[in-house]
Amino acid sequence: MHAIGGKLLLLATICAASIGLSAQSFKLFDRTVQVHGFASQGFAYSNDNNYLTMNTSSGSGALTDGGLNLSTTLTDKFRVGAQGYVRNIGQLGKGHVDLDWALADYRFKPWFGVRGGKVKTALGLYNDVQDTESLFTWALLPQSMYPLDLRSDTISHIGGDVYGTITLGHKIGSVAYTAYYGERSFDPRGGYYYFSQDQGIPIKSVSGRAAGMDVRWSPRLRGLMVGASFMDQTQIRDGRYTIPVPVLFDNPYHFVADPQRITAAYADYTIGNWHFDTEFRRGHYMADITTPALPFVYRWDGSNTGWFGSVAYRITKRLELGTYNSRYYVDFSSVPGSPDENPDPASHHIFDQTATARFDINRFWNVKVEGHFIDGYGDIYSAHGFYLRNNSDGLKPKTNMLVLRTGFNF
Repeated sequence: MHAIGGKLLLLATICAASIGLSAQSFKLFDRTVQVHGFASQGFAYSNDNNYLTMNTSSGSGALTDGGLNLSTTLTDKFRVGAQGYVRNIGQLGKGHVDLDWALADYRFKPWFGVRGGKVKTALGLYNDVQDTESLFTWALLPQSMYPLDLRSDTISHIGGDVYGTITLGHKIGSVAYTAYYGERSFDPRGGYYYFSQDQGIPIKSVSGRAAGMDVRWSPRLRGLMVGASFMDQTQIRDGRYTIPVPVLFDNPYHFVADPQRITAAYADYTIGNWHFDTEFRRGHYMADITTPALPFVYRWDGSNTGWFGSVAYRITKRLELGTYNSRYYVDFSSVPGSPDENPDPASHHIFDQTATARFDINRFWNVKVEGHFIDGYGDIYSAHGFYLRNNSDGLKPKTNMLVLRTGFNF
């Protein structure tokens, strides 16, 4: 607890400094090192279900995160940098400082560059910038696409990228591309580990790789960007059953994802004070599970579909209003006791209608007030915010929630 308190005190110090500071820099071996930071603190209150492992039905302020990054250019084309990240969201993160990304980036030409190290993954509209909450209207991004509890699942890879921007002519516009390959990162203090303990299948070890591509077209129409992403993942997981079933209890299991793929399409359009976003995502997720206790391979289907549409309007320099509708569908429900007969309809989906007001106190500091009206809780294995461990009386089909969040950046 003392370690967590110290880290959160450091986070608060960053917040206080950011109110009056822009990006900072210092000299190191005749090179200018840029320093940027961000931090946010939130409060959530819900009517019934507890959300994101927080005790939101009684009101919870366990919604804290922050980061600090340093970068420098060694030559006109060569840049290096790294970021540390800390969060405490309910039972997730626990105030542990992670190396969020650390990379070396060399841009040969505008149309071709390479970077390597631990690199943020380009996937959909917000995956690689989802921690920079000052960039978007929302206190919580659409959780059908960007669930906080599963942040580490797609946030980065340890490997390399090739990227660039190709100009296609004045009438056509330009295309930005990123292709990548590397090892996946898994957070032992994140949602995957948490729900696995929840369901009696705790994880002992997990590994995998990610390969994919993201393409973004900015046409001649000013303010419009459309894009598509594809990610192919592998996952090998081992653990030992703790569920009270005699034939399985204390037996090891071996989990192999085959395949685990994500396909996404999205668009972003800004015109005047209006801002429109939409994204569609399909996850094709099949896995083979084996254990010495059983003579067969169990084929598990975790496939899902999600999408959201949003609109925001900047009323004044300080005030922006917005709303989004976020939808997440599970292909096959695994409700305890009735996975094949008559599963609860609320276990097939999570629909979230959200309304937000964002107040920009200055260019470093904002406050967001957000209402969520949620129908459904998704499958118990989908780990999208709702957990049985945090809802001992059972999950209710509807959740209304108020989120207050303030963010700082410099």
